[in-house]
Amino acid sequence: EYGGDSSNIQHQLQEVRHVHSTDQAFAAILSTGRVVAWGLHQWGGDCPTVQGLRDVQRLEATAGAFAALSDGRVATWGHADFGGDSASVANLLTDVKEVKANMR
Repeated sequence: EYGGDSSNIQHQLQEVRHVHSTDQAFAAILSTGRVVAWGLHQWGGDCPTVQGLRDVQRLEATAGAFAALSDGRVATWGHADFGGDSASVANLLTDVKEVKANMR
């Protein structure tokens, strides 16, 4: 499948500003600043860590994970080996101005 089936969340994909992808998932920033993701869960196809985030300004993707910037905070999700787990540095991720990604 590789994450290409968005039929379950199609109704949420309104006024899409940007779409980013990992190898097997997609994430979109909507005009409302919310993030919607679909595809394989372990590759970022589900984004419970950003459900409560509003006004997401930036979204980046590695081959297996996503990072979202909102109000100086960074939320990550997806495969831990590709940056999807930032729990060990979460307390350092404050007043962040920009996020960037590489392949891994």
